[in-house]
Amino acid sequence: MVFKVYLPAGHGRIEKLVKPMLTQDLRCRSVIVQIGSTNFRSARKFMTDQLDEFVVRLIEISNPESSGARRLPPERELCAALNVSRGALREQLATLQSLGILRRRQGHGSYIDAPDASFLRTYFTVMRRLDYLSGEQFAGAREMLEETIAAEAAVHVTDDDIELLRALVDVMMVQSVAGNPEAALEADLAFHTRLYAIVDNPIFNMLDLGLSHVLHEDVRVRRDFAARHDAKKPDGSINTDSVHSEIVDALATRSPDRARAAMRKHFTEFSALTLIPLSGGQQ
Repeated sequence: MVFKVYLPAGHGRIEKLVKPMLTQDLRCRSVIVQIGSTNFRSARKFMTDQLDEFVVRLIEISNPESSGARRLPPERELCAALNVSRGALREQLATLQSLGILRRRQGHGSYIDAPDASFLRTYFTVMRRLDYLSGEQFAGAREMLEETIAAEAAVHVTDDDIELLRALVDVMMVQSVAGNPEAALEADLAFHTRLYAIVDNPIFNMLDLGLSHVLHEDVRVRRDFAARHDAKKPDGSINTDSVHSEIVDALATRSPDRARAAMRKHFTEFSALTLIPLSGGQQ
């Protein structure tokens, strides 16, 4: 199996680095790398490190804006400061723009800013669709993340947060009983997103947004399964929904340990329902 990387003109340094170890198709200017080769990993790290250094240098020579973004100098000044040609500069800037790190405003210039989660969301969606990320791997990662989030949320949660979370659980249960799976799904997703918002850590927020599409599909499948197989209570509700109330009760105690345990139960009970051991048998 091979991996093909397309290199536009101007990558002379990279081609010189990888040429001794790779075969090249000059018609499409691609380099063909054997998957798993140490040389490929070294070349990829080289390219990533070069881009990281480029971004850091841009930030150093940019001007801060009140919004937190950094305004770049004109192209001529950038070329002089970085000692690069216009072609090489534009190529690197185009890469940053595709990642959402660089934004251009007509008549105002170019700005470096923190990217949104769109590139990460696309990454995880492609990984999942191509089966590079299995359902079990995603479920295990989600369990570890959300147990941590629940524990931290217990430290920061407010009475208003508790009220909102209880309302979301109520909507979830009422809509499930009424036979409105889409509305129940949205309440379920909103419940978990609210926990990330309570913690309000930029890294976790980025992961929450980045995983949102894959999470939406995963929770939909889980809820469809639960609707068919989870035992109905006298009021028509199912445990898959009501277990969220226990998470809220634990959060209301402001105990990280109780919140973590309640979130773990949220996963273990679904695992028992499906009889599929996930994440070491915990989800």
